[in-house]
Amino acid sequence: MTTLKKGDKVPDFSGIDQDGKAHKLSDYQGKKVVVFFYPKANTPGCTTEACDLRDNFERFKANNYELLGVSADDQKAQGKFRDKYNFPFPLIADENKEMIHAFGVWGPKKFMGREFDGIHRTTFIIDENGIIEEIIDKVKTKEHSSQILK
Repeated sequence: MTTLKKGDKVPDFSGIDQDGKAHKLSDYQGKKVVVFFYPKANTPGCTTEACDLRDNFERFKANNYELLGVSADDQKAQGKFRDKYNFPFPLIADENKEMIHAFGVWGPKKFMGREFDGIHRTTFIIDENGIIEEIIDKVKTKEHSSQILK
């Protein structure tokens, strides 16, 4: 779905999290960043994925990774999602879909025979210099951490 490829410079993103705090690419200079796009807060697959990342958060920190979740939900929905499951990482409320479009994860989807536009569940692993190390577009929600931390 995305036109970005391994080895590409990541788009210079900027987004607001559940608490109104801004996050931009330059904030993560010198750190590895996992940016995971998910369709909707508090839905079964997204909850399973984010909880797996939460449960392995210390492993990510030990390997110098920061995590950023992104969906088109508003700040209130992202805040409720974070609070309900105690996520230790920020959730970007990308209501205007700037990051979603910049990373190319918006497009046609099919669900139960219905076609619609939405977010394709995709994860970008970005190195310390803002270069894409890996793109995971076949996310296994129950074991996503092990897809990232091979």
